[in-house]
Amino acid sequence: NWKMNMTPSETAKLIGELKPLIANEACDVVVCPPACCLAAAKDALCGSEIRLGAQNVHWEKSGAYTGEVSTAMLKELGVEYVIVGHSERRQYFGETDETVNKRARAALAADITPIICVGETLEQRESGSTNEIVSAQVNKALCGMSEADAERVVLAYEPIWAIGTGRTATSEQANDTIAVIRGEAADKMRIQYGGSMKPQNAKELMAMSEIDGGLIGGASLKANDFAAIVHYDK
Repeated sequence: NWKMNMTPSETAKLIGELKPLIANEACDVVVCPPACCLAAAKDALCGSEIRLGAQNVHWEKSGAYTGEVSTAMLKELGVEYVIVGHSERRQYFGETDETVNKRARAALAADITPIICVGETLEQRESGSTNEIVSAQVNKALCGMSEADAERVVLAYEPIWAIGTGRTATSEQANDTIAVIRGEAADKMRIQYGGSMKPQNAKELMAMSEIDGGLIGGASLKANDFAAIVHYDK
């Protein structure tokens, strides 16, 4: 997740640096640049197994929704994944559990894989309500989906207090909370950890039994750092 970073030319440059570093990887690798960089990313990714994702999508097919993007717009740009419900969208832009669900269902209907983010604040963790909060977010995000559709979703546990702060949940904290999330999710669902994963902690986090992958923020903006996370087990 590149967040609000990279111009189109910078996008092409970063992808050019990244491609040879993670060629022929067995794992799935997705880059999610800003909307204005998706076309440049599509061109730069040509010939690569790296997949393209977006950072948001609207639930309506078209209309008077200034600043939003539709599934059709994303599909034409080759987008296969979309981040939905990131804590920054919830905190700064009024995202709710209801709109997260609507965006995710629209993505699935267009054969785009939603990466749905859930997570608690520091206050909620310290009050002991983490499990209750993330369980409710997962259930509301998946509301109305068939089991088959739910199994196509990727969930990302992102403790809000660990995003962009340099703080990281311990591997045991992350694993325990993802185990709770897995109890609410479809059997085959992929569940990632997304709270400041970086080269220094990727191996420890990925050794946990419940963690299937990572949603990478700051470390994804440097090709060598991102490649080191991809190669965590080598």
